[in-house]
Parts: sequence; C-alpha cells; structure tokens
Amino acid sequence: MGRVSAWEALLLGVVEGLTEFLPVSSTGHLTLLFHLLGLPVEEDPFLKTFLVAIQLGAILAVLLLYGRRLAADRALWLRIAVAFVPTGVIGFLFYPLIKGVILGNDAVVAFFLFFVGAVLLFADRLAERAQYQDVKALPLARVAWIGVFQGLAALFPGTSRSGATILGGLLLGLDRRAAAEFSFLLALPTMFAAVGYDLWKSAPEVPEGGWSLLLLGFLAALATALVTVRWMLAFVARYGFRPFALYRMALAAVYAFFFLR
Repeated sequence: MGRVSAWEALLLGVVEGLTEFLPVSSTGHLTLLFHLLGLPVEEDPFLKTFLVAIQLGAILAVLLLYGRRLAADRALWLRIAVAFVPTGVIGFLFYPLIKGVILGNDAVVAFFLFFVGAVLLFADRLAERAQYQDVKALPLARVAWIGVFQGLAALFPGTSRSGATILGGLLLGLDRRAAAEFSFLLALPTMFAAVGYDLWKSAPEVPEGGWSLLLLGFLAALATALVTVRWMLAFVARYGFRPFALYRMALAAVYAFFFLR
C-alpha cells in the first residue's frame, strides 16, 4: 500500500491549498506530485481518498472568509443552491466512474489541462465586456449552467473545479472578480457533499494511522488556502486569467512529456 509519510501529507496539503481555488487544476498538480513522490495513486484506494479528503481543508477556508456575508445574504444562497443542483446530479450519477476509472488518469489530466487553458484565454477576453458584476444579477438559468460546468469538471481531472466554474461564469457574462468569488462560494456545498460522500464510502479502506495523515493534510490545505483566496482576487483584478491559462498549457506540455511517453 502506498501510504504517505507525515511530511508528504503536509506537502500535499500545501499544494492543495495553493491550487484548489486557482483555475490550474488542483487534481492535476496533486497527481503530478504523487508521481514525483513515487506514490501509486491509481492503484491505492487510500491515496485516492486522501486526494479527495484534503479538499475539505481548502473549502473550510472559504467558509471562514465568507461566512459572515453568507449568513446575511439569502439571494446569494439561492444562486449557490441553483448551481449546486446540476453539479450534485452529475457527481452522484458518475461517482463510480470518477473514483474507479478517471481519477489519476494521466492522459485525461494532460489533455484537459491544455484544453481548458486554451478556452480560458478566450473567455478572459470576453470578461472585458462583461454584462454582470454581481452573480445576484445573473439570471437563474445561467447560474444553473455554471453548475453544469462544475459538474462536468468532476468527471475529468485536469479540468479544475474552480477553472470550470470561472470559465462558465465568464462565458455566461460575469466579470472576472464575480466569476472568481462565485467559484469560491459554489465550492462550499459541492465539496462538502463530495468529500463527505467519499469518506462515508471509503472509511473502511482508511488504514491504521490514516486518519491522522488526513488531518495533517487538511490543516495544511486550510492554512494555505486562507492566503491563496485573498491573493487570487487581487491578482485577477489586476492581470485577469491569462497568466493562469498560459500556465495550464505549459504544465500540460511538461506533464505529457514526462508521463505520457
């Protein structure tokens, strides 16, 4: 069994916190890191569970940063709920495929790293003529389509959950900051549901000592994500998403060169 050590769990948690809310694919980066550390994520059920569970630390960071705003804004919760419905349906129907076949697939990761990066370049230009500066002004039908984008992202590692929701937001008329913030907020029900369901299904496969490793990764992701979310909003306001798109495309080339030959 490819158990992670304490320092590896810490490192993986930091990478999760850095990449979960950037449109660069946290799963792609973590899969790459598993390769570099020599950890067989495709064969080890615990490593797949670890990959999912540490996302809970990153999502708790959003709850801490936006909790007060969420508590006072029912209209925002309506948008989150509407977008979550298609995400939840897609995730529930395709969970066995995601966990058993797709997660950790190198060819899928490399392709979608590049493809989403290319589309994000186009969508970032659209943001210069954005129609909506607040997701609460976005028609509910368009909000639901953002949920579809997020649900499809769960099927294909390398897509990036945040990348897909940001891309959907931009294509459907949101400006850059609004698209980024809604991506953060939509992660709350989506990832709580996904992680909770995965842990419920996978708890018997967690080995002795595994829960402490999950906790260590969780705390590292939480601390790192608190910093990353604030930094990203400032960065996007100034530079847009073009740097992330180019980074994704370059990373896809590196990934394919080393792991698809």
